[in-house]
Amino acid sequence: MADSNPQRDFALDVVNRLRAAGHEALWAGGCVRDQLLGQPPKDYDVATSALPDEVRELFGRRRTLAIGAAFGVITVRGGVLTPIEVATFRTDGEYHDGRRPESVAFTTAEHDAQRRDFTINGLFFDPIAETVVDYVGGLADLEARVVRAIGDPGRRFAEDKLRMLRAVRFAATYDFALDDATLQAIRSMA
Repeated sequence: MADSNPQRDFALDVVNRLRAAGHEALWAGGCVRDQLLGQPPKDYDVATSALPDEVRELFGRRRTLAIGAAFGVITVRGGVLTPIEVATFRTDGEYHDGRRPESVAFTTAEHDAQRRDFTINGLFFDPIAETVVDYVGGLADLEARVVRAIGDPGRRFAEDKLRMLRAVRFAATYDFALDDATLQAIRSMA
């Protein structure tokens, strides 16, 4: 999966530093999907077992931004490179505004994958071992060229209504089909 470039090298360094400190760390989401589709990622996200304060301590407060800390997300700056969001593995509490959870609880990579929007975005990649970690059937859906909500599509879209637009955008961008249950949920909620 691997042409070297400065942004990718920075993302690899973030994973290496987290692991050297004893934390689990993987690339997550769109960067994994894009690489598996043979496209260069626009950015890299890292998911980790490290808590937000541990991420800030490891990378230093001058190189980090805690804008998303309430959701377990710390931004690590890399000079002229695109910053990398480092998110603690989490589950989301109830959604009352149709956009963001009221609370989060820190958890494992497997549980974190279950809260994500679509199977093709619920993939992790271990850049050290160069292996995909798939708890949600995302590899099969990439192969089949299908956009499928993780779990109950109606619940996924009720949590965050923008996910309906994202589903259609992913289908159009990648020339994928929408899974029947995902499409039905979009139609019933539109």
